[in-house]
Amino acid sequence: MDRLQAMTAFLSVVDTGGFASAARKLQVSPSVVTRMVSDLEDALGVRLLTRTTRIVRVTDAGIGYADSCRRILGDLEEADLAVAGAQQVPRGLLSITASVLFGKIFVTPIVTEYLRMYDEVDVRCWFLDRIVNLIDEGIDAGVRIGELADSSMQAVQVASVRRVVCASPAYLEQHGEPRRPEDLDGHVLISVSGGSSLPEWRFGPTAQRTAGQLHSRMATTTNDSAIEAAVSGFGLTQVLSYQVAQQLEAGRLKIVLADYEPPRLPIHVVHREGRHASRKVRAFLDLAIERLRGNAALNALQ
Repeated sequence: MDRLQAMTAFLSVVDTGGFASAARKLQVSPSVVTRMVSDLEDALGVRLLTRTTRIVRVTDAGIGYADSCRRILGDLEEADLAVAGAQQVPRGLLSITASVLFGKIFVTPIVTEYLRMYDEVDVRCWFLDRIVNLIDEGIDAGVRIGELADSSMQAVQVASVRRVVCASPAYLEQHGEPRRPEDLDGHVLISVSGGSSLPEWRFGPTAQRTAGQLHSRMATTTNDSAIEAAVSGFGLTQVLSYQVAQQLEAGRLKIVLADYEPPRLPIHVVHREGRHASRKVRAFLDLAIERLRGNAALNALQ
């Protein structure tokens, strides 16, 4: 067994999520990939992958071994590039993820700047309103809002945001400004949810209301539509401060109940490769961290 080839095959299965997809990536037959991974497991005396008829999952031992494989193979790639004199040139395919609205507002400009800087890199953006497992889905880096549950990721905090309740000045002039969460009973509420009439609003420890005690007139699945409805003067909504930074600056929305806001949510740039990250990943991380930390929209509402 060629240990490096077997490690490459195993890592390809981890990154692509299956033996067939790994085989396509490596341009070999699925049976070859299966044999190399099985031989590797036999040599190590441990199960790295759990196979079923429909899915392949990485075991706890496999997760740690995948990180080691990634580091070893990355070191070899860096060594080859150094010999070729090309170690300073990012190249290849970079995949990143962020939530939909954050990706649209903040990450897309960073990506286009990055691509203009490095002609030999292509980028695939996964803008999804769900937590994407970087290892399981083969993503190089991402931006996450909120506390991090996955301790295996490398993370750098770049900002933090507030969860704010806001409405248009016209709405507040007509209906009055709520002073406490209890006052929301007399107001029109716009929530972002999966379609439930109960808005998933949150307040700080001094508030006396829970999400289940509130009723929304309008429930929508996108932040954009909730913000648009609030700007039109229909009612109050609760969103993250970065999502309405432009509307607040232009005076189209106004924050209320600021004294009852829950703790701020951190924003992290995350990646999976540690200090041995490839040049293309390091270059993106450096640019993203610099741009996000310096973005006025993320720092104006501290």
